[in-house]
Amino acid sequence: MVVLAIVQGLTEVLPISSSGHLVLVPSVLGWSDQGLVFDVAVHFGSLGAVFIYFRRDIAGLLRGALNVVKGQVDAPESRMAMAIALGTIPAAVAGLLLASWISDNLRHPGVVVTTLAGYGIVLALADRYGKRRRVIADVSLKDALVIGLAQALALVPGTSRSGVTISAGLILGFQRRDAARFSFLLSAPVILLATLYELTILLLDGGAVSWSTLGVGALVSGLVAYLSIEFFMRFVTTIGLLPFAIYRLILATAIFILLL
Repeated sequence: MVVLAIVQGLTEVLPISSSGHLVLVPSVLGWSDQGLVFDVAVHFGSLGAVFIYFRRDIAGLLRGALNVVKGQVDAPESRMAMAIALGTIPAAVAGLLLASWISDNLRHPGVVVTTLAGYGIVLALADRYGKRRRVIADVSLKDALVIGLAQALALVPGTSRSGVTISAGLILGFQRRDAARFSFLLSAPVILLATLYELTILLLDGGAVSWSTLGVGALVSGLVAYLSIEFFMRFVTTIGLLPFAIYRLILATAIFILLL
């Protein structure tokens, strides 16, 4: 469980697909499915890492949301809060309508190989040809909706939420660091909704819950996710995203050879 929490905390943040690794690692090691308890724990840990690392941005979003409620929609914080809210809708709706079907029909190594490789190529092209002239303050509601639609694609295993949303940001002309920053801020409501949904299912199921397992999983995943965010924000600014795209292609090849 600790190994998978480390893998999830690392790959949830980096644009290399957590689902791809969670297909490969248990299969190679002969482990059974980690189950809903694990999903709840690691999502909560990832959420905590995002909230702590981007605490100033999150505080600004909360102030902006309060301003919107008061009718003050012109301030930068208000516009950003509205952008995050709008960008969250596609993934939230798609998750409610399609999550079960996707889980039943698309959690297959063949799908993961295709999305890992395909979106890896998209990531490389976006990093190479994106204009990188815009900053996060330039995000419009239209930009947020486009990136939010991209985030909905991440429901398909192997896509990578951060990978596809950062790619969308780069295609829209944002600088690498700003595309990554908006991607992480946009992830917070989605991770929160996913965690609450999974926790509700877990509680309604009425089965035994190992709260110590939940705690360890959340702690390990959160710590690794926080360190991964710190590493990624520095790496993407100085080096770029091509190494992650190449890694995705290597991982896709490994899954194809080992599991197909």
